[in-house]
Amino acid sequence: MTDQAVPAESNSEKVIEAARIQPKRLQPLRRLMPFMLAYPVRLSLTVLFLLVSATTSLAIPAMLGGVIDRGFIEKNLDMVGQYGFIIITIAAVMALASGARFYFISVIGERVIADLRQAVFSHLLRLDARYFDTNRVGELTSRLNGDVAIIRGAVGSSFSLVLRSMVTIVGALIMMVLTSPVLTAAVVIAVPTILVPVVLYSRRLRGMSRKTQDALADLSAMATEMLGAPRTVKSFTQESSQSEIYRERSEESFEAEVRRLSARALLVALVIFLGTCALVGLVWWGARAVFEGSVTAGQLAQFMVYALMASGALTNVSEVLGSLQTIAGSTERLTEILDTDAAIEDPKNPVPLPQPSLGTVAFDRVSFTYDPMATGKVLDDLSFTVAKGETVALVGPSGSGKSTTLSLLQRFYDVAGGSITVDGVDIRDAKLFDLRQRFAYVEQEPTIFAGTIADNIRFGKPDATEAEIEAAARSALVHDFVVDLPAGYHTVVGERGVMLSGGQKQRLAIARAILKNAPILLLDEATSALDAQSERLVQMALEHLMAGRTTLVIAHRLATIRDANKILVLEAGRIIDQGTHEELVAKGGRYAELAKLQFRSDLNH
Repeated sequence: MTDQAVPAESNSEKVIEAARIQPKRLQPLRRLMPFMLAYPVRLSLTVLFLLVSATTSLAIPAMLGGVIDRGFIEKNLDMVGQYGFIIITIAAVMALASGARFYFISVIGERVIADLRQAVFSHLLRLDARYFDTNRVGELTSRLNGDVAIIRGAVGSSFSLVLRSMVTIVGALIMMVLTSPVLTAAVVIAVPTILVPVVLYSRRLRGMSRKTQDALADLSAMATEMLGAPRTVKSFTQESSQSEIYRERSEESFEAEVRRLSARALLVALVIFLGTCALVGLVWWGARAVFEGSVTAGQLAQFMVYALMASGALTNVSEVLGSLQTIAGSTERLTEILDTDAAIEDPKNPVPLPQPSLGTVAFDRVSFTYDPMATGKVLDDLSFTVAKGETVALVGPSGSGKSTTLSLLQRFYDVAGGSITVDGVDIRDAKLFDLRQRFAYVEQEPTIFAGTIADNIRFGKPDATEAEIEAAARSALVHDFVVDLPAGYHTVVGERGVMLSGGQKQRLAIARAILKNAPILLLDEATSALDAQSERLVQMALEHLMAGRTTLVIAHRLATIRDANKILVLEAGRIIDQGTHEELVAKGGRYAELAKLQFRSDLNH
């Protein structure tokens, strides 16, 4: 016997869980098999050592029966010693095989978990922007971390335990029949008296694992949002109210789990009572058989050990099956991500973009809406061209479609009508990687990662040398403030660049764009949230970046675009006017009104 005895209450709970499992609810676990089958050698060795350890464990009770009948009953001490030596030899083989089995299955489990996590993360990165518009990052992070941790047990020890327990159950049943068919018949009669009531009652239960995990993911998402915006929460004095909302959601999850545990507790009591009755009956039946002489005392002891082994193995299987429902829910949540197809993908036969880049952009009657069911359009019949080296500015009120234009140009979304071409190629016909390599993008609120300054600049070119990073930093006027920092370029900037000012973040983003050295530059209100001094420094950095590049710039501050080759005035997704700064001011339209508000006394200065 290698499996340790388990308390009756624990056994009962595990048998209950096994009875609750519905096969169709375990189907998501099949998706784990390709990850495991990717390592056939390790898997084969695991199965081999598993069979050896299970088989040797079944041989020990047979030796025990011989010890009793030929040793104790016959009072033959030499025979006890011989059987003892055989048992020790078998135990040594079993121990080595068990250790090897544990090692190989554990390594496979860790390898599968790493592969699964990598597969989900890589797939998330390939999904399009629309997916992240409708799914919270906190909830996705919960799946990537929490659900993967739950699955860890399924592909490691649980997988090994189920296989070994199944072998033990089959082997023990065979040995029980060979030892005493009469006693085996008693067991066959006793088992249904326990399982049938349990199965009938368990059908009233409905699994709550998926709902519980979804609730936990919702809690995680809320925590991610709130903890990620501490200044906003404190500024609006929302600490107490958000804490109360979190408490209420946590309580709902707790109460649902308590209801499930209450039903489970009733089944525990039922199984304990029925199991005890069955055990007493089996002992009585065995004692009668010994008294009648149909079995020996050694055979009875041997049979009881095999029965306990089968019971222990069944308990182990029940334990795993009881947790598989939760594991299946986690697997399903992860495979939902893996089964989600990106709406934006490479074409089957991509058209190569010209080399070197022409640096041209053209919108031809483009229309677009974020919600296909909506009647209004974000962009409506939008057409314009940008020649190589030109600077074209987009101005207009919020919601006029300016940022959407840059998103469509990078093919974060597909147009609903019309076409967009870059260097003469429809962007839907080009490879996404090649297309996006043509752009350097500086956002209004640039993304700063929680690494070092050098890491953030290197994001524009992962294989950049230290010299290239410093050169880009000098051009973006980053070097001036970096040299004053204690760790220089190795200074950690904190999550979302919390250690930097707004102007420093913008210049860091510009340095990243300079390092990428793309032919087309996209600027989305890069100076709108800065003070006058920071705006001047950022504008100087932008001049370095814009030199020799085709540029599309969105700006609220018209002073930053007065020298643009062309200014497009957007309203409700349409171009209502276009021209140079001087031409638009002279026309006296919407742009002139904006210019009058910003420049006041001197419109043309």
